[in-house]
Amino acid sequence: MADSTVKAAIQFFRGVDEPVVPDIRLTRSRDGRTGQATFVFEQPQALAPETFGNIGGMWMVDEEGEMVTREVNGKFVNGKPSALEATYTWKTEQDFERFMRFAQRYADANDLGYSQNQNSNQTEAGDDQQD
Repeated sequence: MADSTVKAAIQFFRGVDEPVVPDIRLTRSRDGRTGQATFVFEQPQALAPETFGNIGGMWMVDEEGEMVTREVNGKFVNGKPSALEATYTWKTEQDFERFMRFAQRYADANDLGYSQNQNSNQTEAGDDQQD
């Protein structure tokens, strides 16, 4: 049974929430059944020197449970880690609906905005704050 008090969070280490909020881009196939969510974390806490190299995946945790992707890659600038990029792929409409429920809870927990590119089948979520 899932715990309804669990705040939606992303973790690179089980039990440790990543405080950096990513830029998230969604792409879907024309029929909507398959697609990917690409997460880009700039300067995430998970890249701290004491933890770097131990990242085995990205867990998306909420009241329904967890989803995981092992497709996590580091980005480097001048030989130093600067960002993490993770890709979550879904292959069924049910998987997409489950991902979107997580995404809505994560957005609510982190005060994120949402926008859809009208010219394509691409969606973006990001920090809604103005500079």
